[in-house]
Amino acid sequence: MQTFSLEGRAFITLNNLLKVEGLAENGGAAKQAVADGQVLVDGQVELRKRCKIVAGQVVEFQGQRITVVE
Repeated sequence: MQTFSLEGRAFITLNNLLKVEGLAENGGAAKQAVADGQVLVDGQVELRKRCKIVAGQVVEFQGQRITVVE
């Protein structure tokens, strides 16, 4: 399981998180993965590409889990 630090920010958008963590090659691939229902946020399918991910949430994609921390 990976962790991602918001580093003082209030949130990161879901598509940016996938891109920054290297789980998607680029922003377009990240948006497509979300639109296709391949991404889980706190165990639920998330279809909003720009969903605000905050500290304490867990994102799952392609067998990878990312816990977001402050």
